[in-house]
Amino acid sequence: MAGRFIVATLGCPKNQVDSDKLAGSLLTEGFEPADCVEDADLIVVNTCAFIEAARTESIEAILALSRARRAGARLVVTGCLAARAGRALAAALPEVDAVVDIGVPVQLTGARWRSRGHRQIALDFLDRPRPPARAPWAYVKVAEGCDRRCGFCAIPQFRGPQRSRRAEAILTEVDALGVSEVVLVAQDLASYGRDRGESGALRELVAALAARVYRVRLLYLYPRSLDDPLIETIVATGVPYFDLSLQHVSPPLLRRMRRSGGYEEFLGRIDKIRARAPEAALRSSFILGYPGETEEDQDALLDFLTAADLDWAGFFSFSEEEGTYAATLGDKIPPALALERLRECAEVQDDITARRRRALVGAEMEVLVDAGRVARSHREAPEIDGVIHLDRECEVGAVRRVRIDAALGPDLEASLLDEDSARPARPRLSVGARR
Repeated sequence: MAGRFIVATLGCPKNQVDSDKLAGSLLTEGFEPADCVEDADLIVVNTCAFIEAARTESIEAILALSRARRAGARLVVTGCLAARAGRALAAALPEVDAVVDIGVPVQLTGARWRSRGHRQIALDFLDRPRPPARAPWAYVKVAEGCDRRCGFCAIPQFRGPQRSRRAEAILTEVDALGVSEVVLVAQDLASYGRDRGESGALRELVAALAARVYRVRLLYLYPRSLDDPLIETIVATGVPYFDLSLQHVSPPLLRRMRRSGGYEEFLGRIDKIRARAPEAALRSSFILGYPGETEEDQDALLDFLTAADLDWAGFFSFSEEEGTYAATLGDKIPPALALERLRECAEVQDDITARRRRALVGAEMEVLVDAGRVARSHREAPEIDGVIHLDRECEVGAVRRVRIDAALGPDLEASLLDEDSARPARPRLSVGARR
């Protein structure tokens, strides 16, 4: 045995996928998982660097794990913070034994991991194997990097241009995971395959996955990339869940964000989705306090939230990131005002979400059991949306039919229908077939 390891993950689902693949690589090298930090010979911190608060959290986690490790254990830092500020990080934190950048593929050896001293090592996790999933669902990253240049985002600086994975590699990974639900993630998911000149690659991938697993869910879709054929493909999988990356609705502000679209275009896209699939669930996220944001912009967003009637929405205060276009702009918004606007939007959306959840009371639906008494329908993405609490225990991974009895904010309570027996999850109808 090479030793025991533990991986601490911060940030987004894409980081979790990297951590799973890192764990898979360590397992193939003879390492075994540790039960706790104190028992680990190797501690890996997979960091986030998207905004300042995430960087602060990552540094605090590194220092806390360093204090908790036993004598002789190695501490390795990887992830976005390592990619964005690896040399500075290594120089500033003598507690760290190695900084592992995300870059070109190299051989990951035990000796390399056990080496002492501050070193930047390049790894490529994109197509590495990963262990079978421990839940009935899993995130699957289909691309790395991004070709867009949104004004607020520094990710292209350290993740590089988009690199889409081959469909064959993705399907092989999904087969090995053994899950009932696949949640596809990428920085720009709807552009999957375009870097290789493959038109319609995402639709073809979704269709292939829908023939393998019970649910295929897509996160982070740019609204203009969500064309009619892609809408049709998503609906045909039986999981009409649309996570639209809007960020705001004011056209002048969106132009300052170096993004396209606006209130009317976005509302039209949402109306088109609901006309095709009235049962569709919609989520988005919005930035408050971007430079130049006006009260008129805020009013437009509040009006949009009411008109769009989204199931779910997240709100974030603007964070100025070095090297981005937004950092060069004037008309900065005071943080207190940005937070006030955020709270105003969140209050409106909370009421909408609660009302839409209450409207489901009395409905019957099919759910996938995540834990003994916790399940989700197509309306709830794992980890970010509400859940459905069942009235009794069920086998994890089973599909059950339930009746919704009550709504508790974002969550629902449901009763299992006695006439329905537990069954394993099966793939939906082939994409393109009418349901």
